[in-house]
Amino acid sequence: MLERFKLSHRWVVGLLGLIVGLVLGATFLTRSVLGLDSHSSAIARGAGTTIIQGGTGSPGFVPVLTTLAFHAEREAGTVTGAFECLARAPEKSTGSGSAQFTVNAMYVTGQITEATVSGDTATLSGISMITGLGAGSNVPFHIVVRGGGPGTTAVLTTEGSPRLAFSEVLLEGSFEIFHSGHE
Repeated sequence: MLERFKLSHRWVVGLLGLIVGLVLGATFLTRSVLGLDSHSSAIARGAGTTIIQGGTGSPGFVPVLTTLAFHAEREAGTVTGAFECLARAPEKSTGSGSAQFTVNAMYVTGQITEATVSGDTATLSGISMITGLGAGSNVPFHIVVRGGGPGTTAVLTTEGSPRLAFSEVLLEGSFEIFHSGHE
């Protein structure tokens, strides 16, 4: 019975990641194809899989993978956008199962309301709902992302209690920063 739950749990986590990716992909495609960006200027967008540097930290240093996606644009002088981050940890820290990232450690979903760009870096801020580690509602957050593909970095900070900061390295995907505010 326990093995069936683990398989079912893994399937649900995988399906959730797929759904988030498909929804965000469809949103970007629809906006571009239909010309919905004619009155807005893209600031930053991206999606991918990251690894948190140092994992869970001392003493265990258990690795943590995240799936994150974001987009921010300026419409009539107002910054709008969304941010999603699902953090997964392995069921076990060593041995069999230690490379199966099936435990939902933290989920952050938020609305972006502020953005600044400096060179190839964007700082996106807003209010989020968090489940798991750092759980809370109306939790301020900011993420600092560098433009690029695998190897680029992001730092997510949630300002709840406790304040949490995660340094992440992009493994798959890309982050785009628009210098002029236009695509």
